[in-house]
Amino acid sequence: QVQLVESGGGLVQAGDSLRLSCAASGRTFGNYAMGWFRQAPGKVREFVGAVRWIDGSTYYTGSVQGRFSISRDNAKNTVYLQMNSLKPEDTAVYYCAAPRSHGSWPPDDDEYHYWGQGTLVTVSS
Repeated sequence: QVQLVESGGGLVQAGDSLRLSCAASGRTFGNYAMGWFRQAPGKVREFVGAVRWIDGSTYYTGSVQGRFSISRDNAKNTVYLQMNSLKPEDTAVYYCAAPRSHGSWPPDDDEYHYWGQGTLVTVSS
């Protein structure tokens, strides 16, 4: 049973940085990817970025490119989302997610099957 547990959310001011963690367990992730998504109040969930376990390749959505970065620690089975220059519009619940199987890179949004419980990030102006 795959389990994903996010942590690190909180209240910060615009321009601050925050690092989220996603601890994964339940399988060997090998050549799989791990994604980060977010859902702002009243909005649909959106893709933020993804990392591939095997080589650390990353992919980001345009709105966070250059501000957010994703890394992974294979030994700890943990993925990180480093968020810099935060803006009020980054306020959302952030989720990590994993596909059921090794598929395309980056995975299509509908390939993600396992989800964490989410962690709230609030950016004040």
